Amino acid sequence: MDGVHPNERRHALILRTSRADSTVQSPVRVLLRNRKVQVVLNAGLGLGLLAVSYFSVRHFVKGGWPLHHADPILVAAAAVLFLIAYAFKAWGWQRLFAPNDRPAAGALAFAGGAACVGGVAMPGRVDDAIRIACVRRFPGTRAGLGTIGLSLIIVGMLDNAALAPLASVAITDARSWTVRAGFMIVAVAGVLAAIVVGMVPKFAGMRRVMKYRIGRWLSEHTQNRRESLAALLLISVSWALRGTAVFLLLNALALRGSFPLALGFLCASAASAAVPIGPAGAAMQAGAGATLLALSGVPKGDAIAFAVAAQALVVVTGAAVMLLVAAWHIAARFRPRPAAAF
Repeated sequence: MDGVHPNERRHALILRTSRADSTVQSPVRVLLRNRKVQVVLNAGLGLGLLAVSYFSVRHFVKGGWPLHHADPILVAAAAVLFLIAYAFKAWGWQRLFAPNDRPAAGALAFAGGAACVGGVAMPGRVDDAIRIACVRRFPGTRAGLGTIGLSLIIVGMLDNAALAPLASVAITDARSWTVRAGFMIVAVAGVLAAIVVGMVPKFAGMRRVMKYRIGRWLSEHTQNRRESLAALLLISVSWALRGTAVFLLLNALALRGSFPLALGFLCASAASAAVPIGPAGAAMQAGAGATLLALSGVPKGDAIAFAVAAQALVVVTGAAVMLLVAAWHIAARFRPRPAAAF
């Protein structure tokens, strides 16, 4: 026995965690409380929303709504698959937190939906800030800012790892060497990301790393390989559901797309989201997907219409996730509690 009471050890662990999180959280709070920063962010968001609204209305007035002549059954099935994909992504993300500060799956699903909706106007990678803010402010969340940020980094790597097999399948349907090379890069990057995630627990447990406070914090907040593998499987299911939804949407618009083409569209859209600086994330993803379809032989007009329709359906399902989680949370708060037994 080392003579240390378990409660004292637990208190020391919580104290180290809060200090490590505060070193990340304090500068961000100071920045966001700055009046000029708030004005710039609000003005940028407003201008972005106005620009997206203007170009969207202009496009739909001229070309019509892309899903106007689509098969409603296939569109509904694709929407349901997109909706279920959000749940699997939230469950996978949840496995990357320690049991003591693990957020509810509803909080993570709400954050994913909010990031998708916010990505319509916000620049690339700002959706991660939206996720952090939503999870941190969600009722019942105990995880600190640094913990949530670390989990997002791991989730991004697991997303790349989950895309690796999809990109390998999409290579079989590619018609040009440039497209094949792009899918090859996505596949290789996914394999490397999986290796990095597998090595993080070993790195965090090294004695040299444990000498530093940030190293001890990393060791305390890094899940073992079993939990990381479970998260990878759940996230892979999420991407597989999205690929199936894109396949159904292709056939709903009578484009007669193959499953490898649907996976290629999904990989191209996801790869474009990795660009750190760019216009609205949704526009980047739609543009990348439309480019791939055009290179695969789909007429440019149909490719653009499908990319816009697919992105719009993803945003709509993201908003539906937010509404469902919020409604569930509100209903749970007003649910009558059972009377205590005497």
